[in-house]
Amino acid sequence: MQLVLVILGAILGLVYGYNSDGFIFNSNICLFAGLTMIMPTLFKVKLSDIKLLVEYKGVVFKSLMINYIVLPLIALAIGFATNNFGVAAGLFLLSVLSGGGMVMHWIKKSGADASMGFLLLFMNLIFVSLSLLMLHAFGMQTSEYFGESYADEINMSNFAQAVIVLLIIVPFIVSRFIMMVKPLQDFIEKKRIYIGQMSIFVILFYLFGLQSSQLLFELYDFEPELFGISIVAVVVFYLSVLLVSKFVYNLDSPQERAAYWHSVTRYITLALVLSTFSTTTFGVSMLLPIMFAYIVQIPFAIFIDKKLIPKVNQKEKD
Repeated sequence: MQLVLVILGAILGLVYGYNSDGFIFNSNICLFAGLTMIMPTLFKVKLSDIKLLVEYKGVVFKSLMINYIVLPLIALAIGFATNNFGVAAGLFLLSVLSGGGMVMHWIKKSGADASMGFLLLFMNLIFVSLSLLMLHAFGMQTSEYFGESYADEINMSNFAQAVIVLLIIVPFIVSRFIMMVKPLQDFIEKKRIYIGQMSIFVILFYLFGLQSSQLLFELYDFEPELFGISIVAVVVFYLSVLLVSKFVYNLDSPQERAAYWHSVTRYITLALVLSTFSTTTFGVSMLLPIMFAYIVQIPFAIFIDKKLIPKVNQKEKD
């Protein structure tokens, strides 16, 4: 169902933009994403659970090393192989945004430690500013290799501050107020998956309906091979992530299983929102790997849930 909504939202957005002047970007889409996708996950974040980060500091260390060092290095290697600045940038942005709107669904379904999962989710959201600074460093250090010029036209540091406010601070404050109204909190938690799915549809429709997204049609006319290169790059990236995560994490541990899901899934919708600020700098081809990540990650997560996790659960029963 989610994959259908993703494809439908993207197609309808492109059709709308193609047949009209398209939307002009407004940062309120970040606030919408924060309130509909991030805020419902913050109900379970308790300050008292922070002690788990100390108790399982080894798991946290593994998660940080994988998500902010190993996976970006893998994305760099694959990105260089694509020989396209935008595709490489899109893949790199994916590599530094772990988890996602559905990560808690997979964590709970696999019997992993939900408290650890929520803490890692919140921690990774706080590190969004670090992710943006890493993207900025990527642009500065690799532009010469790709034969492109790089200028920090969007001022990454100011942008990072805005993202922190719209995607973390405001949703967290709103979640605390909603928790004072128990019936409203219960309703949102009960309908959280449906709210998330519909918000993804709205966000995709809006982002692919932007004026800048219509350049994808021109890209297809002049460089159609980039579409094939992008999807191959995304598949190779996810397979690499799976191999590394399977080797590093002990899936018999509920805490490491939570960290595992935060590594094998990427926050694609957030990457798409952030990339709209960066297409003027990296090129519209930056959208391609993020767009194809939806098509790859959803069946990829289902495969892990059905093929790999049941083996772990069976071992626990034995």
